[in-house]
Amino acid sequence: MTSSEEKEASGSTPNRKVSCTANFDALWFCYSPVHQMQQYYRLGVLDNCSRQWKAMVDCLMLKTKPSSEVQEILETQEKSKSKSHIWTFRTPEEASYYWKELYGHLDDEPE
Repeated sequence: MTSSEEKEASGSTPNRKVSCTANFDALWFCYSPVHQMQQYYRLGVLDNCSRQWKAMVDCLMLKTKPSSEVQEILETQEKSKSKSHIWTFRTPEEASYYWKELYGHLDDEPE
């Protein structure tokens, strides 16, 4: 039996190597004048890059953990990302109600 057949038989996921390169690139870009000016133009404030710092520190912390624990953490993160939705699902009746609440005034005839 080859090693790939053994992995398939055991049902385990292959070990993934953690790379912080993408996180470092995102952190580097965050401090660039282009990004800071975009944020200032769009939001009126400069970005403190805390989200990128958190991602970078989390990645570096993963590199200090045993590979079995890293696999569990990565699987948990993937599952939580796939569960979250940015949309609120509504029935047609709910959607109609909220639409009329937000935009019903546009149906009124001007006086």
